[in-house]
This record gives sequence, C-alpha cells and structure tokens, in this order.
Amino acid sequence: MGIDGMRVAGRRVAAVSWRLARHEWTLAGLAALLLAVALTWPTLRDPAGTIPQDTGDPTLQAWQVAWGGHALLTDPLRLWHSNTFFPEPYTYAYSDTLLGYAPFGLVGEGPVAAVVRYNLLYVLTHALAFVGAYALARQVGAGRAGSALAGVSFAYAPWKLAQAGHLHVLSVGGIALALAMLARGHGWSLRHGHRPDRVRPGWAAAGWAVAAWQVTLGFGIGLPFAYVLALLCLGGAATYGWVWWRRRVRPPVPRGLLLADLAGAIAFAGVTLAMAAPYFEVVARHPAGRRTVEQIAMFSPPWRGFVTAPPESWLWGPRHEAARATLGFAGEMTLLPGVVLLSLAVAGLFFSAWRLRYRLALAGAALVSVALAAGTTFGGDGEPGYVTLVRYAPGWDGVRTPGRLVLWTTLLLGLLAAGALTVRDPEPGPGRAGRRVRLARWALVLPVALVLLEGVNRTPHVPVPAEPAALRGLAGPALVLPSDGIRELHVMLWSTDGFPKVVNGLASFTPQSQERIRAASTTFPDAASVAYLRQAGVRTVVLLPGYAPGTPWADVAARPVDGLGIGRENVGDGIVYQLF
Repeated sequence: MGIDGMRVAGRRVAAVSWRLARHEWTLAGLAALLLAVALTWPTLRDPAGTIPQDTGDPTLQAWQVAWGGHALLTDPLRLWHSNTFFPEPYTYAYSDTLLGYAPFGLVGEGPVAAVVRYNLLYVLTHALAFVGAYALARQVGAGRAGSALAGVSFAYAPWKLAQAGHLHVLSVGGIALALAMLARGHGWSLRHGHRPDRVRPGWAAAGWAVAAWQVTLGFGIGLPFAYVLALLCLGGAATYGWVWWRRRVRPPVPRGLLLADLAGAIAFAGVTLAMAAPYFEVVARHPAGRRTVEQIAMFSPPWRGFVTAPPESWLWGPRHEAARATLGFAGEMTLLPGVVLLSLAVAGLFFSAWRLRYRLALAGAALVSVALAAGTTFGGDGEPGYVTLVRYAPGWDGVRTPGRLVLWTTLLLGLLAAGALTVRDPEPGPGRAGRRVRLARWALVLPVALVLLEGVNRTPHVPVPAEPAALRGLAGPALVLPSDGIRELHVMLWSTDGFPKVVNGLASFTPQSQERIRAASTTFPDAASVAYLRQAGVRTVVLLPGYAPGTPWADVAARPVDGLGIGRENVGDGIVYQLF
C-alpha cells in the first residue's frame, strides 16, 4: 500500500471512529459511567479502604463475589459448599449469592481485592441500571430526554439510597435491559405496537440470556422478575390466540423468533431451577430459614413509607426525619420513588406520546406493584396480595422484604414520565416551528436534572476493618473468637485470604451446628471445649482479644492451656491455638 492508500485508509478509520464516538449508545454508555462515578461519590475516592453504608452486608457481599470466583477457578462442583459455617453444606445459599458477578472474582486475591472489587461493582451497578432503563424507554418509543429521565430515575431513585448496603437490591439493570432486548426482538413498542418487519430473533435470544444472568444475582429480586416474564409470556400467548380467533387465520410467527423464544425460555427456566435447588435444600435442612408471615409483616411498609425518603437522600433526607421516626424499620420502609418522577408520571397519564390504553396499563401495573410492595399493609393482612403469593406461589416464601418491589413501581413510573417528555415531532423542521421544537427539547433537560438532584446521596463511606495478622495464612478448619454479631461478616471477608474453612458466618438464621460449637467454645480452653471442637473437626482457634470485651470470650486470653495438649502462639494482635 502506497502513501496515498495509507492516507485514505487512515481517513476511513478516523471517520468510522468519529461516527462510533458520536453514536447514541456510545454517548449513553459514557454518560452512564460518568453519572455513576459522580452520584456514588466518594466510593472511588478510596476503593481499597472504605465501603458504602456500613461494614455489615457490604463485607458479606464482598466475600460472596470473591467466593464465587474462587470456586469457579478451583472447584466448580463445590460452589454451593462455601468455606464458611463449617461443617455445614450448601452454605453459599444462606443468602442471595450475587453469583452472576463471580467472573469478577477471578481477578485479585484477599480482602483488599474483595473490597476494591465490591466498590467497582457498586458503581457499575448504577451505570447498568441507567443503561437498561434508557434502552427500554428508547425501545418502547421514548425520545432521548424521556429515556434519560427513565434511566436516571431507575438508577438513582431516592429509595435506592437506603439500599446502599445491599448490592443485590441495587443490581436491577439486567431487568430493564432484558425487557428492552425482548421488546426489540419481538418488534414491539408502546408508540407503534407490534411491527412484524422489526422482529429480530437475535435480540430476543440476547434478552433471555440477560434475564437468566439477572436471576443469578439473587432471588429476592430475580424471583418476582421470573413471575413477570411468565405473565408476559402468558399475555403474549393469549393475545396471539385472541387474534387468531378473531381473524380466523393463524398469525404468522417467524421461525427464528419461535426458536429463540423456545430456547431462551427453556434456558431461563433451567438457570432459575438450578439456582433454586440449593435454596430448597437449605430450607429442608434448616426450616428456620423459611420466611413467615410474621417476618413479612415486620418489614411491610405503611402507606406513608412510599412518600418518605431515607436519611441518605441529600435533598429529602433531613426534611423527612420526623416521618422516618414513625416507621418501624426505616431501612426497608423509606420507599420514595421521587417527587419529580411522581409528578411527571401523573402528567404522563394526560399528556403523552403513548396511546391511552398503554398509559392506563402502565398506571394500573404501577398500582399493583405498590399494593404488593406494601406487603401485609394492603388490605390489612396482605390478602389478596403479597401474603397470597407467599402462601401459594412457589418460592415466594423466601422473600421477606416486600418493599423492594418498589423497583417495579419506579420503572413503570419512569416509562409513564418518559411518554410525557417525548416530543411527537420526529425531527424539527426549518423556520419558527422548528425552533420551537428545538427549544422544547432543550427544556426537557430541566426535569431530568431535577430527578438527578433527588438522587444526590449523603451515604456514609466507612473504613473497612483490616485483616488481623493472626488470620493471614490461616489453616482450617478454624473458629475465630469472639463468634457473634456483625464481626462474623468481617471474618467472612478476611477469609478471602486463602478461603480456609471457618465455623464463622452470619445469615438470617443460625445453623444448629454453629450454635453448639459457639456454646462449647465459651469455656475454651478447657478439656471439654477442646474435646468437642476436635470432634467437630476444628483444628485451629483464633482469639482476637481486641474484640472480646463484653462477650462470653472476654477472659479467654487469661485462661491456661497447661495439660490440654494444644499449642498457643501470639501472632500480632491475636492468639492462635492449635488443636493437634
């Protein structure tokens, strides 16, 4: 190739690169990342040393992602039998696993890497939520401003700030993205209805794949999503049958789409059942892990909760302090989707690019989602409603926090609001009329900015407890004392240093084996406790004296080991006992 040919090729590459850089989806992805960094700040200011909200569930979830990667890399068949809660099996299924993030766990080792990985996922989760809702709104016919509003409201609704410590609850972007892909694959939108010439089987297959991935992030969010997909499939089949009956002619279905849906639905069901099996096993082994109506009532929000913001909200938090004080469990009952979003959604009922029947359908679905999110509050006892699902819908008795269903309310309100912000004219023409359209479009930036303002956080970012020297290179099976409370979650995080088997762990229930080992260890070290621990398979006991005051293990360090046949060694700020 000569010099002239190289110049031509260079200009072509530059032209393609420029078109790619200016493409809507490139800009949307970049905007999503920038907004995520800004609106989750200061998460990335010190990603190795701090963590959002508190050191409770975030440290648990940092361990979960790390364990998923470790298991996939070393022994995938033992995935569900984690290194915690020794000697119990299926311990990875004691809570929502975030298994879908396991590939991130393949990179990096130890507690510091686990924290950095968690913080990066925390930011990226918000970005994906924006992209997913933006894509869904665009697919159903919204303009860029309306889609941006749907994206920012879904990613940064005030209620989500209360869930800053629950990555599995924030991980909802796959829901909106899967729905967008499925709608695109079936050639369907709110604005134009079904258009057979827009059918794309590949997009439908991709939608099912994303939906399956979403379920692997946890059943608390994934199970209702699975039921929504089942209802959409039933609705689609019913519509097909009705059209066939009315026209007396079977509507054509592209073979590729039929195969994509069939294969996708089977794969989705397979992944869902494969994920569910370990949880059913856990409930069978530990009936205390089953959620009760009483537990659900404890987390069911009153109606005022849907208009109350959490303290982490910069705009509404201080203003709603008195309202929060009246809530029984504010962390799960402050469910404000956004004042601006609610206002625009109401406006969208009357002025919208969507057809009236679609507006009414969106509003009706939003009301149903609110009724379900209210739990036992709706109807006085949740029946008919959430409790009905708990009693009769398979798997629903594993979800104890109904308020989190407000994510569906937020998504539906976002689509209603997007219709109100969608300018009907496809392109502004020349002259005064065109200028009015362009001005109207620029004016739509204001409501998007106001929704963003409601999403500004004041979430605390707390220091992560450093791994004690006594736990580095720990040989298991081990018991770390004291063994109670939130410190168990820290031990789980520290155990990412080599993943030794440990008795420690914290879930919504306590396995009987852990209860017995804890009870025996309160007299450690003495002959009875040493014998019991040896029989249980424990070979190492680590005491962290700095955490012992005020616990049953407060004076363990002062107890003698003479004649017990065990070793004792001071390591850093801890004491390591070897039960030979």
